[in-house]
Amino acid sequence: MWLLGFSTNNRRSLWIIGAILLVILLTVILKKWVVYLESQATKCSKREGDHGKQHRGIRSSKSSLCGPGVIRTYALEELRTATREFKIRIGVGGTSLVYLAELGDGRFGAVKRVMEERGWSKKMFLDEVSVLLRISHPNLVGLLGFRLEKGEQLLLLEYVPNKSLFEKMHTYHGQLSGILTWSNRLSIALDIARALDYLHSQADPPIIHRDVKSSNILLIDNDHAKLADFGLCKLGHHTSNGSQTPTTVKGSFGYVDTCYPNTGLLSPKSDVYSFGVLLLELITGLKSIQGSETIAGWMTLKSWLL
Repeated sequence: MWLLGFSTNNRRSLWIIGAILLVILLTVILKKWVVYLESQATKCSKREGDHGKQHRGIRSSKSSLCGPGVIRTYALEELRTATREFKIRIGVGGTSLVYLAELGDGRFGAVKRVMEERGWSKKMFLDEVSVLLRISHPNLVGLLGFRLEKGEQLLLLEYVPNKSLFEKMHTYHGQLSGILTWSNRLSIALDIARALDYLHSQADPPIIHRDVKSSNILLIDNDHAKLADFGLCKLGHHTSNGSQTPTTVKGSFGYVDTCYPNTGLLSPKSDVYSFGVLLLELITGLKSIQGSETIAGWMTLKSWLL
């Protein structure tokens, strides 16, 4: 059998076909991203006006559970009631557990319960709240409220119903509901590209996420996604002119920019590298870790063997 002028009976030809298809897909993604950025530039002034209105909507209140667009502090008892005493767990992170919260009127939220015993601190919690208060974008999970009281560090976040991209692609139950099509994967990749463009180019100050990975991408449906978990974010772009102070290396193995651990120097390119790993994950259907090797390293090794 022949495909793109190559015989599919030859293993080397299969790798060449795969590389061609990868280039085609990346080209389509980049073209759509450029079109999106151009359209965003024409709407810049309107967005600034909208952001001003959103920031004016951030206030403190002691009324019932908040409505859309309002961020406030909560009484601990309110969040205990909304989560039914933290009964329904919908997510697990390295330093936190996430519970379903019923907000009333058929609306739901997600309460992230940060665990100090897992290495999280009050400062890190406040840093995450500070970042969440600064951002507003359709492809970023939004903050609805928070509480810091009696050893409890709680964030009430926007609820995204269809779990994570990791669960959809790499678990048995996720795949039972159907495999993502190429159109689905392209649409998800574009949504996360838009989220990163906002963080790097439009947020003030700019924000480096530092933990872009499939388990931090929550699916609205098979075509739309939001980037979540801002606990490792870093405010401000760092330069490469030698004046930058190295930072403690943070992130997830398999997604961390390979230069970052060696230098400790962080930049938006670190997120772009992680996004590249995510693209490989979407294209190949493989996890970011292959045995003791990362998917990026594994693909590099395969290319050298050819």
